[in-house]
Amino acid sequence: MPSTTGARTDTATAGLAATAGPAAGPDGDAAPKDVVVGGVTPFTTTDFPGRLAAVLFLQGCPWRCGYCHNPHLVPARRDSEDDSREQAWDEVLAFLRSRRGLLDAVVFSGGEPTAQPGLAAAIREVRALGFVIGLHTGGAYPRRLAAVLPLVDWVGFDVKAPAGHYAGVTGVEGSGAPARESLELLRASGVPHEVRTTVHPLLTPAASLLELACELESRDIRAWVLQPFRPSGCADPAVVAAAPQGAPIDPALVASLAAFVPGVTVR
Repeated sequence: MPSTTGARTDTATAGLAATAGPAAGPDGDAAPKDVVVGGVTPFTTTDFPGRLAAVLFLQGCPWRCGYCHNPHLVPARRDSEDDSREQAWDEVLAFLRSRRGLLDAVVFSGGEPTAQPGLAAAIREVRALGFVIGLHTGGAYPRRLAAVLPLVDWVGFDVKAPAGHYAGVTGVEGSGAPARESLELLRASGVPHEVRTTVHPLLTPAASLLELACELESRDIRAWVLQPFRPSGCADPAVVAAAPQGAPIDPALVASLAAFVPGVTVR
């Protein structure tokens, strides 16, 4: 298998609308079968710490991060000319049933999984199979994240940049506000989580990382994973050209960041 109501609306919604097709109903309306799965990794030891997991990559993301290594997952639906294909939900469930007793967990990743209105229903179906649930998110949709947090066991949260520099990474003005709200919701929820940041010399240079470290310290975040940019899959030539061999992280920079967030690691 290949790899609501209320005055406030999530800022990122507008960024997805152009590719989303027919408008989704209120949160919770969508059924699991409406979830668009753009790919599956059948086995991983790295996407959910301490667990053997499968990863479901959900289609669609409202942001356009320059260093994204899954650009094919950004549109809400896969291009019909793409060699790979979307996975029908019944097919995904059949695969997961065959892995009971072999895997511990299933991770919902993307794209941005909370862009899918059917996420909560899909998580419930997978949990009913006996799997522990992980979620990867950048926090683009705080309201939807809040709805699924009671259903998940662990979250990998991507902090893109300091608050004032989010648009420089995501390509979407105002994207920092929902991300900050989502991080606060996650921390208040008590759900175990990991905060991580992709490091690229143009998009997240040392000065930005130091500013971000100060922000994380102010939120009492004591652990932080730095992920060096890897050019594989990146569709932006300028981003690749700035780090064609990837982006190794200077140990001296890590030591400086650790003055603010003691548990800094590089993965």
